[in-house]
Amino acid sequence: MARVLLLTDDIWVENEVRAALTDPGTVVEVTSDPETIVDAVSRHQPEVVVIDLQVRWMGGMAVVRELRAAVENGHIPDVRMVLLLDRSADGFLARRAGADAYVVKPFTAQQLREAVSLPAGV
Repeated sequence: MARVLLLTDDIWVENEVRAALTDPGTVVEVTSDPETIVDAVSRHQPEVVVIDLQVRWMGGMAVVRELRAAVENGHIPDVRMVLLLDRSADGFLARRAGADAYVVKPFTAQQLREAVSLPAGV
């Protein structure tokens, strides 16, 4: 079973991600607190973390950098990170922050599934 952790505080983003990714082989967990994202990743052990660009007071780019540092320091296993951006011009910054992929909102289910690209059989 594949596990996806979504960091957002926006209900429409949560609804769209759940609609696009939830199926019999995938579970989507949601958190809205960017300060506890490392603990949430450790607790849920997701294959993918989908991060909204702005969650409360913290930007998604900062969240990606924090998760990358936690991976490098051995606090959490390596995890695929997908940023949800407001504009395509931020794609360069998303990659620079360490995101594996990004999708510009509003996105289609297909765009999000491709960005998440869970391995077969997970």
